[in-house]
Amino acid sequence: PTLRRILGILARPDQPEGPARTGSTRMTVPLKERYFEDYAVGEVFVYGDHAITEEEVVGFARRYDPQPFHVDPEAARDSIYGGLIASGWMTGAVMMRMLVDHFISPLSGMGSPGIDELRWHKPVRPGDRLRVRLTLLDKRRSATRPDRGLIQVQQEALNQDGEVVMTIRSWGLYRCRDAAT
Repeated sequence: PTLRRILGILARPDQPEGPARTGSTRMTVPLKERYFEDYAVGEVFVYGDHAITEEEVVGFARRYDPQPFHVDPEAARDSIYGGLIASGWMTGAVMMRMLVDHFISPLSGMGSPGIDELRWHKPVRPGDRLRVRLTLLDKRRSATRPDRGLIQVQQEALNQDGEVVMTIRSWGLYRCRDAAT
């Protein structure tokens, strides 16, 4: 890990290292120690670095999405994609892993009530490197369960060229700090 990652120092959101937040102030609470109250609408985080391999693409697809352009390099060459591509569900799983590793607080994360929107914009291929840009869109404390709140985020999977390959808009459920004491 880089020194910036170790220290949790903020970067510009267009930089590939994370966590990053818009503005020039430092986070007062590290991401992994945050509760609902610590997240701010408008924050932008860029994190992760995952190299996509042919073995991973084919292995995932054989088990969960065995379409020819995911599992057979020859058939994939003759497809509309011109080569092997990752299942969109694999891309989503990679994004989820990076979300868990770099964003969700183990102290307050309580899961998600669901995804509002999911889009696959470009194929992901073996050799691509993915990272995530996450923007906090909205948050609200639960009126019926005051020990928790909902946070809406927009996640974008970016390839090594900075191209958006997948987007997800979803809500996460987070424990409130005053409920944890």
